[in-house]
Amino acid sequence: MNSRAFRRGAVAVAALSASAIVLAGCAGGSGDSPSADEPITLTLATFNDFGYDDELLQEYMDENPNVKIVHNKAAISDDARANFFAKLGKEGLADIEAVEVDWFAEAMQYSDLLAEVPDSAKGRWVDWKEAAATDGDGRLVGFGTDIGPQAVCYRADLFQAAGLPSTPDEVAAAIDGDWDTFFDLADQYKAATGKPMIDAANATFQGIINQIEYAYDEPDGTVIATTNEELRDAYDLVVERAIPNSAYAAQWSDDWNASMANGEFAAMLCPPWMLGIISGNAADVTGWEVANAFPNGGGNWGGSYLTIPANGANVEAALALADWLTAPEQQAKTFVNAGQFPSALDAQSDPAIVDSTNEFFNNAPTGQIFSERSEAITVTPYKSVDYFKYNTALQDAITRVFDGVEDQETSWNTFVAQVEAF
Repeated sequence: MNSRAFRRGAVAVAALSASAIVLAGCAGGSGDSPSADEPITLTLATFNDFGYDDELLQEYMDENPNVKIVHNKAAISDDARANFFAKLGKEGLADIEAVEVDWFAEAMQYSDLLAEVPDSAKGRWVDWKEAAATDGDGRLVGFGTDIGPQAVCYRADLFQAAGLPSTPDEVAAAIDGDWDTFFDLADQYKAATGKPMIDAANATFQGIINQIEYAYDEPDGTVIATTNEELRDAYDLVVERAIPNSAYAAQWSDDWNASMANGEFAAMLCPPWMLGIISGNAADVTGWEVANAFPNGGGNWGGSYLTIPANGANVEAALALADWLTAPEQQAKTFVNAGQFPSALDAQSDPAIVDSTNEFFNNAPTGQIFSERSEAITVTPYKSVDYFKYNTALQDAITRVFDGVEDQETSWNTFVAQVEAF
């Protein structure tokens, strides 16, 4: 998940709001696994919506009547990141901490401060997901949650009114090409309506950057952010073609949330977790559809891990809960709950995933769509410990151009200066 902010059927709650799910018990305080009848409280810290609703967590507590789970949810991953790094190795973190993929490499610098995943769970996830959570000593320290294979969500009614292709198959065919093909369609929409087709320029940039294997630096530590022609081309493409066709620079604002219902834009790049955001913000709109295609092939946007701070009060019990939450059976449930496409291999073939449809999106076969979109992913971007700050700096450069603060070249030069100062 990348800066995701959604909730099943509703907008995400405010940062770090707590929803305590209460069963008989009191706070646990031992790093050892509790006995079957020893009351224990486990704290679970996530952000946005992992699909861990009250019903799912209650299921675990019913199976483990000595356990009470308190779920603390940050509105966006940036809030969770700040809290995680301020407290890791100290005090104050939850028993289970969610970590987002774009800053997971930062967390892996401190893998010795995280508990190791049990051997029984290893091999559960897609190879690249598990490899990213394995440190130099071979310790797997993250339980994979979701991945984010991308499609395109769009308003069929607005496309039709603009004289554009409007059925899912037609739209998929219209964007089945490179990024210029996608932007050509956006130009047509704007010419017909006077409105931007795309929701946010930076979201489009994220779709492009996730198709570049080495964007900012290389595994040997060489920083290429300021000289990488592929990265500069991506920036120029977004500035020249996405910005003129985008309603916003960035996502997650209140206005952006509201615009999914008011028709301010007509399309957005759409990993499966975005489905819940759209349906939550546009519950009364009937025109949203999903096209089984993505510009320039495929791409992954988002995905997280559950980690266990090694100095936590309830490490063994936390490992057991994280193991259960990321097992294939539960990953199938979180896909239904919140569109979290599973990273567990067995879950991907589960009929609950493969045969699933989404009523809000005109009964789109979302399980089939995102399974195929997952197979279309051919690039796993390298994300070093500095990826987050480089990527944020370039997104800020795009925002400056969108807002008219700096022109295209000046904003790039500002980005270069920032990278050189890091």
